[in-house]
Amino acid sequence: MIIKSLDPRVTRLEIPAEDQSFEPLAPMDQHETYEVFHQEKRGGQPVHVGSLHAPNTELALVMAKEQYGRRSRTVAIWVVPTSEIMTISVEDADIFETTPEKDYREAKGYRVGTKLKAWKKQQEGATNG
Repeated sequence: MIIKSLDPRVTRLEIPAEDQSFEPLAPMDQHETYEVFHQEKRGGQPVHVGSLHAPNTELALVMAKEQYGRRSRTVAIWVVPTSEIMTISVEDADIFETTPEKDYREAKGYRVGTKLKAWKKQQEGATNG
């Protein structure tokens, strides 16, 4: 049996699984992963453009500028350690639910289209009658 890896280069080496000639890397032996966000224009929304590995935050910012800032128009770049990003899982999606009687808070609560059609119908009736 050979070692199967997410990295196809490792799988292609066909290293036997029983081969213990290599030792796993010590914890923190790799660079930290950072997520990169950029802003294309002033007032625009930050957009996630990718990830990178860097030894520290300052170098991550420089690498992000070189990797993601030179390819498209960019006015701002953010780098965030991946470990610092917090998420809400799909299992907890019910926290986004709102009560149905609060339609006035959402755009669909304003029935402008139906009110406009009713007004037009009323105007047609007034001119015809």
